[in-house]
Amino acid sequence: MAKVERKVQQNKLDAVAALKSSFEGVCNFIFADYRGLNVEQISILRNSLRQASAEFHVVKNNYAKIAFSQLKHDDVAPYFIGPTAIAYCADEAGPVAKAMLELAKDMPITLKGGLLDGEIFDADAVEAFSKLPSRLELMQRLMGLMMAPVQSVAFILTGVTTKLVRTLDEIRVRKSEAV
Repeated sequence: MAKVERKVQQNKLDAVAALKSSFEGVCNFIFADYRGLNVEQISILRNSLRQASAEFHVVKNNYAKIAFSQLKHDDVAPYFIGPTAIAYCADEAGPVAKAMLELAKDMPITLKGGLLDGEIFDADAVEAFSKLPSRLELMQRLMGLMMAPVQSVAFILTGVTTKLVRTLDEIRVRKSEAV
């Protein structure tokens, strides 16, 4: 039996390679159905995601499946059914998810799921993830908690010295009146 060799067009190979290279170094992906968005809405969506250090691209499902399988993420294939767009960022995914959900209130965009730090999330889990505080907010809370005892001690010590100064001033005033 003769071996059948499939010839793949070079432009398709280039498209998959370009998609794969844009995905390398990125660990957070959010998949969405963009059906019903017009050009103006997509521009608004891209601009708001750009402010969150993310990119938003409409992808061809087969190319994305191949690119993700080459990056050892075969488990995201079920999300590439129907029109699919990907929001991806190398930094924190929380602000990106928040922005997408905020825009989904006014635009016909539906979250399908996500690949966040190597873990698969369905749409509900991405929504729950978006409600968590960001890394910066957590650091600010931690620093506030760490500074609270120091501030309390400083307040107490300042209060004692202030009370002493006021008491001494009152004694001075009474002695000057007595003379």
